[in-house]
Amino acid sequence: MSPSAPIKVLMTTDAVGGVWTYSTGLASELAATGMEVHLVTLGPTAGAEKRAMLRHSRVRLVESHLALEWQDAGGDDLPNARRCLKDLEDAIQPDIVHLNSFREATLDWRAPVVVVAHSCVNSWGAACDDAEWLSEPKWRHYTRAVAAGLDRAQAWVAPTRTFHDVIWGLYRPSSPGTVIWNGISPAVSPPSSKRRLILAAGRTWDAAKNVSALARASKGLDWPVFVAGPDAPGNHARELTLMGDLSHSALRARMQHAAIFASPARYEPFGLSVLEAASAGCALVLSNIPTFRELWSGAALFVDPNDDRSLHLALAGLCADDRERARLQLAARHRSERYSLVQTADAYRALYRRLLASRCPSVLSHAVEVHA
Repeated sequence: MSPSAPIKVLMTTDAVGGVWTYSTGLASELAATGMEVHLVTLGPTAGAEKRAMLRHSRVRLVESHLALEWQDAGGDDLPNARRCLKDLEDAIQPDIVHLNSFREATLDWRAPVVVVAHSCVNSWGAACDDAEWLSEPKWRHYTRAVAAGLDRAQAWVAPTRTFHDVIWGLYRPSSPGTVIWNGISPAVSPPSSKRRLILAAGRTWDAAKNVSALARASKGLDWPVFVAGPDAPGNHARELTLMGDLSHSALRARMQHAAIFASPARYEPFGLSVLEAASAGCALVLSNIPTFRELWSGAALFVDPNDDRSLHLALAGLCADDRERARLQLAARHRSERYSLVQTADAYRALYRRLLASRCPSVLSHAVEVHA
């Protein structure tokens, strides 16, 4: 790499959950400031609506059709991944490999590797009290692959201090890790006039999102509750208005009009949808979990995710109290300005440059480094 050449980044992503929003935003911001970013999808291909999020960017999208690590816990697709990603590295010749998953870090990359810990199956199972099945051989293999990936990477990143400590406690990686908060671009327009409705987002079948608690807590509310996200077959959450899997732009448009955004999640390493709702001026009603406390303390109403009555009373009280709702709307919007995409991209650029300058893990501090 010559001093005048742009930094080339090979970044992996998936189109299944919030990693797509994170990676397309970050990749676009990095590309806009002169980096050459190749975004490589793992798992299902991105549909037209997701591809539209890259329409005006300089990011180069590559679809690999490789299996996602949590959908291939036994590692059957790993030899195929090794061949495919080696070919991509030979073709792209990246200066940095930025992985938004763990096990691909165990491959023999020539460039320095950054692993971002967005979530993991073990921490999900623990948070949802559903970890017994993790003793199966394929999940033990998954656990070893995650630990090995963290150890092989030249740097690993978590999106919150809270989740950094979770990953550290589960896997004890050999390097201390870096905390870089996720960020988003601000809303295109200021919040619209708010309507008397409550919005939520999440897969209805995912115990971590805890949408079932919201369904129970919604009984008797004066305001309707709308939920965006994939629905489970046979779901009968009659108290909710299920909108299905909306495009990213459609969901952010809904947030512009929602007075309240609720997330009773049991597990959320960051929560980009909460950040986007806050940026749109929604009052936040969130589960009282450490991640949300870290990011939103003083700017949200917190409730026990296992207490349906408390959730109902919090929502009902906020619907009825115009002054408190307006206060929380303003507080959430102001807090959202801490988590900007520009700051996130700046932190990753600084990390990349340190790795390129040192080409060894000793570039990192022996304490957790936080970019806020």
